[in-house]
Amino acid sequence: MLNTDVDTPQDKEPGSYIPDQLNPKGFNSVVDVLSDACERFKDLPAFTSVGRTIHYGELKQKVDAFTTYLQRHTDLKPGDRIAVQLPNVIQFPVVVFGAMQAGLVVVNTNPLYTPHELEHQFNDAGVKAVVVFANMAANVEKVLPKTAIKHVIVTEIADFHSPVKRLLINSVVKYLKKMVPAYSMPQATTLNDALALGAKYRPEIADLKRTDLAVLQYTGGTTGVAKGAMLTHANLIANMHQLKNRLDYLLKEGQETFIAPLPLYHIYAFLIHAMTLVEYGAHSILIPNPRDLPAFVKELKNWRFTGFIGLNTLFSGLCNRDDFKEVDFSALKLTASGGMPLTHAAADRWKEVTGCTVSEGYGLTETSPVVAFNPIGREQIGTIGLAVECTDVKIIDDNGDRVQGGEPGMLCVKGPQVMRGYWLREQATQDVMTPDGFLITGDVATQQSDGYLTIVDRAKDLIIVSGFNVYPTEVEDVITQHPDVLEAAAIGVDDEKTGEGVKAFLVLKDGVTLDQDAMHSFCRENLAAYKVPKQYEVRQELPKTNVGKILRRALRDPESN
Repeated sequence: MLNTDVDTPQDKEPGSYIPDQLNPKGFNSVVDVLSDACERFKDLPAFTSVGRTIHYGELKQKVDAFTTYLQRHTDLKPGDRIAVQLPNVIQFPVVVFGAMQAGLVVVNTNPLYTPHELEHQFNDAGVKAVVVFANMAANVEKVLPKTAIKHVIVTEIADFHSPVKRLLINSVVKYLKKMVPAYSMPQATTLNDALALGAKYRPEIADLKRTDLAVLQYTGGTTGVAKGAMLTHANLIANMHQLKNRLDYLLKEGQETFIAPLPLYHIYAFLIHAMTLVEYGAHSILIPNPRDLPAFVKELKNWRFTGFIGLNTLFSGLCNRDDFKEVDFSALKLTASGGMPLTHAAADRWKEVTGCTVSEGYGLTETSPVVAFNPIGREQIGTIGLAVECTDVKIIDDNGDRVQGGEPGMLCVKGPQVMRGYWLREQATQDVMTPDGFLITGDVATQQSDGYLTIVDRAKDLIIVSGFNVYPTEVEDVITQHPDVLEAAAIGVDDEKTGEGVKAFLVLKDGVTLDQDAMHSFCRENLAAYKVPKQYEVRQELPKTNVGKILRRALRDPESN
């Protein structure tokens, strides 16, 4: 169903247009969004992390300084790719907006990535520069000789604090807590030195067009090795307003404080905190390590927050803590859930503890990401709500025909938020598009007569661990590199803490027995922690099709084979 009175242009290429009603100020780029917000809200707080708050005016100054550094002290040109590998610290928006203002394409990079994963992403994207958190710099050092990266910028957790506090906090993290593995990159520049050099000049704002790439956001889509989804400035501006139009009657400019525990390098949190809430002049409290629940709750007690962005496992983990019940929820009016399915139990418990109903939405990297969201005050728990404005959705059967009302089928999406395509992968792009221009999400859904959508199953092989996508092919590729392994298959299994965990099935070479600890260590060396299997099972053989393709479905449900 088309969710607007104005038809979505049917003859436009994905990522190339913004309907007028989704761009009332005529923005051409994400940089325009920032500049407008910093002018209107210059004296208001924008981001806080680790006890340091940056106001919109100061944010723009630092963004300008980083832009100028890139333009005057590197050979980077508009269109070049820069990897940003940072957790939720206030350096993140400075670096991302500064890079975009110089016309660079941001490659959001997970700080949890191993050298194996970094090497693939850096080379696939053709990254020429990287901004890395000191805690992860040792991994970047390992892969630098295997990449085309020429410029490395390093930042520590307290770099934006006063000199005395900066020295104290950074020293504690490095020497007392030993959270910064040793590294040696003599060619690297510190972010503070870069900003000092850039602050001496005024930036030349790149002449950005709506069709220019803003972000290469890596995803496996529904299967396979990680691919870069090409998200344009048009994609992000359109999706920002699609979400904003759902929230406008609830949120007030310059009056909102939101908790941001989800990583900004994830497109869900990026679109909300680095774009939509910036347009509102809101204040985002960045949580660098939400897994440290005691410290997280302690930080929550410092704020009378109006919004909370989270996901199912985080809601459950917090509500099971007695100290969380001591937090002041009197101002909380919006809790948004995404990234993984919201259970009724988690939603009910959150409402009981906080008094706020959870509004669930749905999206994917390829759609910038929001496709649907529950209207505030009209939430239907268990559904993903209604498609956002200017978004056409259809549910199709195996033949590509629309299903009858209420029947399950493959969810397909068309709208201005749909990516341009996968970076350097024309065939992969064609594979996820229907002949009439819809993106095939890989998720099975139903649609009620009132338009509300429900995801009843997701892509058959995708595993979601604490909201992060894990693609079996990638896990299997690593495991089969172990000298003792002949074949491997990975599936998702239920896990109370993370929603799902990874289970690996192994066929070992003749005469070999499984050393669980050694296998686990091998996986940890080559995969981010959330991708590492929690269970290993040895089989004599794996179920396969008659052409030799492993049947993961038969491993998940032996009775189906």
